[in-house]
Amino acid sequence: MPHLLNVYTLPNQVDPEELLHGTVVVIDVLRSTTTIVHALAAGAREVIPCAEVEEARKFAAQLPPDDALLCGERGGLAVQGFDLGNSPDDYTAKRIGGKTLVITTTNGTRAMAHAQTAERILIGAFVNVSALCEQLQDCEKIYLLCSGTDGQVSDDDTLLAGMMVQMLQRREGIGYLLNAQAVAAQKMWLDTFVLPQAQEAESLEPQRLAAALAESLGGRNLVELGLDKDILTAAQIDRFTIVPELDTVTFRIRRKGSVPENK
Repeated sequence: MPHLLNVYTLPNQVDPEELLHGTVVVIDVLRSTTTIVHALAAGAREVIPCAEVEEARKFAAQLPPDDALLCGERGGLAVQGFDLGNSPDDYTAKRIGGKTLVITTTNGTRAMAHAQTAERILIGAFVNVSALCEQLQDCEKIYLLCSGTDGQVSDDDTLLAGMMVQMLQRREGIGYLLNAQAVAAQKMWLDTFVLPQAQEAESLEPQRLAAALAESLGGRNLVELGLDKDILTAAQIDRFTIVPELDTVTFRIRRKGSVPENK
């Protein structure tokens, strides 16, 4: 029997009740989900996502100050008084190793809150896409939930969703029923890159992917802020082999899989 594979280019395109009994992959390539993968790969103990700034402040205040860091952004920039912003390269082992991170972002953590009715919630980015697809191959109901940018569709998220649809459909022995947005996302991925690269026969250089991501709404915002480097960091396909999972009961993100960076 075919498995269900749906893409939603914005959280408000799906009612949370529809996500029951399914596995949701939250996608915010630029930059929340990329940053969370980096943080857990660098040795953060766990990540606590919060939808709003004040919620994050209150949560962090309840934790031992030596064990917790307050992280995140609004409008792409670090929130005043926070320990870290949302640039993935800032999340180094020296800075965040062994810490609990309380994070709030403009788009990604709100999408996570929207998905909390799901059976499982995974955190997806280009930097862990193959490991992510491995986790999904036995799932009967998959929902790829794009965070968007300020309530608008952003092609950086849609491109990752399209790549995942392409990768999952190429797995032998599993068929998928796609919604219209999944079909459109896959077409966008295939139309954006030459066929051997889009179909995984050739590796896709980070600079080429970064150039496409920079044309998205989220990418243009980062370029205007002088944060181009974050786009290239987000374009490092399969840099890591971990898949962060958001516990739907405790609402804390921990890692699954090995920690070391792929070389």
